[in-house]
Amino acid sequence: MTEAILVVKDVVKRFGGLVAVRDVSFDIPRGQIVGLIGINGAGKTTLMNCINGIYNTTSGSVMIDGHDVTNRTPHEIAGHGVGRTFQIPRTFHRMTLIDNLLIPVLGSEKSDAELTDLAAQCLDRVNLHALRENNGEELSGGQQKLLELARVLMRNPPLILLDEPFAGVNPSLCRLMIQQIEKLKDEGKSFLLISHDLTSIYRLSDQIFVLNQGEIIASGQVEDIQNDPVVIEAYLGN
Repeated sequence: MTEAILVVKDVVKRFGGLVAVRDVSFDIPRGQIVGLIGINGAGKTTLMNCINGIYNTTSGSVMIDGHDVTNRTPHEIAGHGVGRTFQIPRTFHRMTLIDNLLIPVLGSEKSDAELTDLAAQCLDRVNLHALRENNGEELSGGQQKLLELARVLMRNPPLILLDEPFAGVNPSLCRLMIQQIEKLKDEGKSFLLISHDLTSIYRLSDQIFVLNQGEIIASGQVEDIQNDPVVIEAYLGN
């Protein structure tokens, strides 16, 4: 059995009287892509925020590569090999693309020249190298999502969390994003992927979990999810 790089067990997140995530458990085997789908408000981003430390869990645990990181800070969890992108890209708009990529490696023991060369390589992977001296504000929304992926790669994390990477991205950039995710998986990276783009998530995911009102209502491979009556009802109603 493939070793799990991420283990989420019985995670609950409450906001006052609202239970946003309710007793969620799943794991991600090393080198696999796990998709997380659900209608708006199902709790997907809240769960991801609990995994990477933006929110503290109310109860339950999160293990990364055998380490208990429950309720650790985001930078501590990043130090355990976790990278994260956001539904709305967190771009430094008045900094060049190269400088955007240097932010997560501030304090590195590598020389400035080595880090700049690494940043150029990461930008080249997502077809942004030609724009390396442009400011972040000059990019389209889709290019900003590619920039964010490149920034994640600067720390070479084994686990990458992607929150709606295809939302608002034009088809050509979406294809590029999919190709890069597939290449990174081939290189041994593991992913938790949130997306409303079911075509992409069906193509990429080894396993899919369906969240509804904070609970996992179904899990399995693509065909299992596509034909599950509980999933169909959750998306389409009776």
